[in-house]
Amino acid sequence: MNTEAPRTEIAFQARHLLADFRSRLGWPRFVEFFTSLGTIILFGTLSYFFVSHFIVQSLTVSGRSMYPTLMDNGNYWLNHLAYLNHEPRRTDIVAVQDPNDGLLIVKRIIALPGESIYLNHGRVYVNGKLLEENYLPEGTPTYAYEKSENEFFIVGRDQFFVMGDNRNNSTDSRTFGPVSRADILGKIMN
Repeated sequence: MNTEAPRTEIAFQARHLLADFRSRLGWPRFVEFFTSLGTIILFGTLSYFFVSHFIVQSLTVSGRSMYPTLMDNGNYWLNHLAYLNHEPRRTDIVAVQDPNDGLLIVKRIIALPGESIYLNHGRVYVNGKLLEENYLPEGTPTYAYEKSENEFFIVGRDQFFVMGDNRNNSTDSRTFGPVSRADILGKIMN
């Protein structure tokens, strides 16, 4: 019985497999692999930035200005496409670019372009009518920031009057005035 022939054949097959494996690991395969990997990473990153800046974005609300509707450190979705077919509406909760420092803030739309706001002894009047605010706990007062008990605003063209739901702990249109439509980045989905 000749044991030399099977060993030679096994050695030949092993060398052949090793050579085939080495040829697959050559520079062309290496370059192809990293080119593919780089392409996947590039398109994944571009997709993430496109979706998060133009479609929907995860947002963490910090602060208690929208309490009890939105919680401090709560995570919510900002829909950038919400106002493609229509303008923002009263009671919508929106993300706004703060006119003072450019930071992102979350507030509720209280008045629309061309409307008047009158804050009188803890109550909000829009166009002379008491504003029904079912989203606030009953008896929540809304005071002006000035020392006066009364304050009157007129919302300009392409502007919106926004306020936080936690009226005693919110910096909003009562201090910085109405915000422009361009500063409304989208609607909060809660």
